[in-house]
Amino acid sequence: MCGIVGYIGQNDAYPVLIEGLKKLEYRGYDSAGVALINSEDQLNVYKTKGKVSNLEAMAAEKDCCGHVGIAHTRWATHGEPSATNAHPHVSMSGDLALVHNGIIENYQILKEQLIGKGYEFKSTTDTEVLVQLIDFYYQQNGKDLVSAVCQALNDAIGAYAIAVVEKNNPSHLVAARQSSPLVVGVGKDNLNFYIASDATPIVEHTDKVVYLDDGQIADIRVGEELNIINLEHSACHYDIKTVDLDISKLSKGGFDHFMLKEIYDQPNCLKDCMSGRLFADKEHPENNRIVLSALHDYRDRLVQAKHIIIVACGTSWHAGLIGKQLIEKMCRKRVEVAYASEFRYGDPVIEPEDVVIAISQSGETADTLAAIKLAKEKGALIFGIVNGVGSSIARETDTGIYIHVGPEIGVASTKAFTGQVTVLALLALALGHELGTLNNADYYQMIEELSEIPQKMEKVLEQAPMIKDISRMFTYAHNFLYLGRGVNYPVAMEGALKLKEISYIHAEGYPAAEMKHGPIALVDQDMPIVFLATHHQLYEKIISNMQEVKSRNGRILAVVTEGDQQVKKIADNVLEIPRTLNALVPLLSVVPLQLLAYYVAVDKGLDVDMPRNLAKSVTVE
Repeated sequence: MCGIVGYIGQNDAYPVLIEGLKKLEYRGYDSAGVALINSEDQLNVYKTKGKVSNLEAMAAEKDCCGHVGIAHTRWATHGEPSATNAHPHVSMSGDLALVHNGIIENYQILKEQLIGKGYEFKSTTDTEVLVQLIDFYYQQNGKDLVSAVCQALNDAIGAYAIAVVEKNNPSHLVAARQSSPLVVGVGKDNLNFYIASDATPIVEHTDKVVYLDDGQIADIRVGEELNIINLEHSACHYDIKTVDLDISKLSKGGFDHFMLKEIYDQPNCLKDCMSGRLFADKEHPENNRIVLSALHDYRDRLVQAKHIIIVACGTSWHAGLIGKQLIEKMCRKRVEVAYASEFRYGDPVIEPEDVVIAISQSGETADTLAAIKLAKEKGALIFGIVNGVGSSIARETDTGIYIHVGPEIGVASTKAFTGQVTVLALLALALGHELGTLNNADYYQMIEELSEIPQKMEKVLEQAPMIKDISRMFTYAHNFLYLGRGVNYPVAMEGALKLKEISYIHAEGYPAAEMKHGPIALVDQDMPIVFLATHHQLYEKIISNMQEVKSRNGRILAVVTEGDQQVKKIADNVLEIPRTLNALVPLLSVVPLQLLAYYVAVDKGLDVDMPRNLAKSVTVE
């Protein structure tokens, strides 16, 4: 959730912090704040409710000098969004300032203990409790910040990524993590250090980073080698990794919103996703093949798997539902798809012969991370499908596949979804071929068709002006119903989720055949209904479902296969997608729904990239 940025070095801290917050604002934008220590050892803290731009306006006339500082953009958990509850939080002594991403579960107990010791609190946050607790030990131990942080974190129960600065030592910064991501950037000659919730604010300054592990504390001092210890003060070995991240992907590139840019990025993203993995030869299809290092390295475990369990949340869960159908059809293995948040608490049956596939865009989703840790304890093979290189899930899994679609800044996921579905298709194809459950002819045909999906996706994007026009008539709606069958049913749910996330219109994705078992009661002339009516599974039955809606004056928008004439006679509006194989339809049918949600939200004058109450990376339960 929240975004953390920190800097210590030889340059002015404030510009680094503000630009870093802007890159992390997708993680939360309820409030923002910054703490700086100037050359006279004064601790200046500025914070405000709302977005980073509000903070920037507030700080414009303030003293923003200093070579060390921490900053924060908040997604509220404990305590309402307000300037008082905004981070950084300062200790009662005024010696320390702290930013925090996560939840301290036992904060009430700790707060009562600190009140008994004379501490007073200004906010209702769990974070202020943590900075006061660190301060208590800091004052007790002769102002040794590292020891104070260790002592306090040993008392704290919960998840955290923190950064702390001390007023009387502007050459020192301490950071720590437990179940919330934190990255340390290392500048040349150890003269500049950067910390952030992910690497995006760091890469423009240095490509050398260290991903902190759970229970680690970074003791950062200008001009000295990075020191990482655990909560018992023991030194930890660490690797400095080189980050390969295209900075241009962190800008809107001329688009009005990141979301629109990321929708249009999808054809190239899928090419990147398949690069080095899918090899298609149209002249000699017998040479078509898929190469996955994960399948090579863990062939026996994957081939012999009795049961595959997919765990995910949100959009990733929808991708998992499509993956289930692909794997079951091509590999003839039983697949279960579970919400990670429910799976971990449901006493799941997990055997050592099982494979658990964890899907997460960020690779930091708290519920998914907890689910795979549980599965790992049971002896299952953990297979990760993530976008965030070096993320917590990537490091916790035994093997997996990066989707390689580049940074996704828009809170409503688009290109990550199609990247996840593409990777799941690659896995299903490769494993099915290895098992012998997918014959050569189908294998070769699927590979050729998958290689053509980016080009066909570009053709779908050409309909954006038409979708923009259609969207205007739907801004009035209070409810939407999305209907599909087979692989289009998860697409219907994903389309509904996109609309809910950014337009604040209630929408529901439903199996088309189940409409008669309840939702049809909602149908009237004011109820837009989106049908995924492509020429694939149960097409004629979808037609019947549409007739049922039409007879009740429902307004129909249909996604159809190009050239369709039958649906055109029934639907009020149609959006065409190129013809493709049934298994790959979601990669095309989802695109018009992404665009529809985007343009409806724009027509309503809403903030598409930062929808209310949401954050990109859900790192708390």
